[in-house]
Amino acid sequence: MLREWLKRAQSLYHYVEWRPMEEPRSYTDEWGPKHWPPSRFNHVMKLRQAALKAARERWADYILFADSDNLLTNPQVLNLLMAENLTLVAPMMESRSLYSNFWCGITPQGYYKRTPDYQPIREWKRLGCFPVPMVHSTFLLDLRRDASRDLAFYPPHPDYSWAFDDIMVFAFSARQADVQMYVCNREHYGFLPVPLKAQQNVDDESESFIHTITEATIDHNIEPSQHLHSPPALQDKIGFDEIFLINLKRRLDRRTRMLNTMASLGLHATLTDAVDGKALNTSQLQALGIEMMPGYKDPYSGRVLTRGEIGCFLSHHSTWTKMLELGLQKILVLEDDVRFEPRFKRRLQAIMDDIEKTQLDWDLIYVGRKRMQVQQPERSVDGVNNLVEADYSYWTLGYALSEQGARKLLDAQPFTRMLPVDEYLPVMFNKHPNAQYMSEFEPRDLKAFSVEPLLIYPTHYTGEPGYISDTETSTIWDDEAVATDWDRQQARKTAQQDQIRPVAQNSVTGDSPPPAARASRDEL
Repeated sequence: MLREWLKRAQSLYHYVEWRPMEEPRSYTDEWGPKHWPPSRFNHVMKLRQAALKAARERWADYILFADSDNLLTNPQVLNLLMAENLTLVAPMMESRSLYSNFWCGITPQGYYKRTPDYQPIREWKRLGCFPVPMVHSTFLLDLRRDASRDLAFYPPHPDYSWAFDDIMVFAFSARQADVQMYVCNREHYGFLPVPLKAQQNVDDESESFIHTITEATIDHNIEPSQHLHSPPALQDKIGFDEIFLINLKRRLDRRTRMLNTMASLGLHATLTDAVDGKALNTSQLQALGIEMMPGYKDPYSGRVLTRGEIGCFLSHHSTWTKMLELGLQKILVLEDDVRFEPRFKRRLQAIMDDIEKTQLDWDLIYVGRKRMQVQQPERSVDGVNNLVEADYSYWTLGYALSEQGARKLLDAQPFTRMLPVDEYLPVMFNKHPNAQYMSEFEPRDLKAFSVEPLLIYPTHYTGEPGYISDTETSTIWDDEAVATDWDRQQARKTAQQDQIRPVAQNSVTGDSPPPAARASRDEL
């Protein structure tokens, strides 16, 4: 890949130096491809030192170190870092967790030390450039400064006697040279993957890096290099008859991102056009026989149903109808504003395989949701790892649906007493707290489950940059002259899941890493 890229791109650069090494292909003392034995640290330290030496010999003003799996998404990153006028400065890199490319504390032996300063910086609660004892992975060094002449990766400083680790050795060198390291978070600069464990393999690394790419594309338009041919990944439907992606035609940005994301994950999606609530008029609603559930009010804002919510319901209803018309047995339904958890495909496939083996009778399985019943745990499912019986839930980000489930949802004929679709589903599996709504529908025997932990989350929550709601910001259902904008004032429905108390936490068997989209994780 590097050779192909260089052939096409080297003319764009003033100078390129490439030192390929085909051998050795592994380290004699490694346990596996992701294990870092002393010989590997030694090799990397020599490579970094060679780069530093080459930059000095060419009288470079700056040298930017960037690990190959770091994604710099801000095209102004170099200008921004140089403008800070610091000897050694790192752009704060983001990951799916709290992990980043800096430490705020360090022990006398050079190891990581937990401090209260880290999280406010990592979460942008404090903005600026901060002196820290360690930066790594991506950072800029100003070679014009006299102090930079004493910095070295290899050999380690004569007084260094601790772990043989490139970032620890370099941080010690900086302290000895009296060069302060800084990390800046004034802007969003890019992403890096969470480090793998020593026993993991190259396939795990590939999955991790693909996930990093999918996270970066949520708010950044990044594409493969035009100088490289990248064959498309093999795509399948992970055992479903179809994977339907619901998308509004006017939301081209979401459609493009989701199709690219799903392609990189190896998922084959079928686009289904969402019904645009903003385009619905009163005569269309009357022709469809749509009437609001008597007495319905949004539990947070007190408003009536919006046309955006009707459009959302009709979009899902159309997908259920299409499923029966095509004679499909099981489908996966996804909305276009979701982010995927690491190893999404592998983990969902394992759950569906367990369901098949145990012959579980199911109608609907939430893949992403907002859990509303948080007083007690939900019941786990015997014989199926990472699955619980769903209680009252919000959101229709993603769910699996069986043929009999679609039939039950359609046979109830909900148009004459319509609710938001994420209120309708819990009514149909008999878990809605409002008895009046439940009394309108019989039978309420939808067999509903949820993956645990969840495998998809919203790309944005209310109040975050980039948040847009086509269901909340609309007009009320029976008067297109009355606009709604409750999502700006009443944030709770589309806000992030509240902390669930320990006594109500679900307990499941199987692979249960912490939810990555909002994991509470210390830096490493």
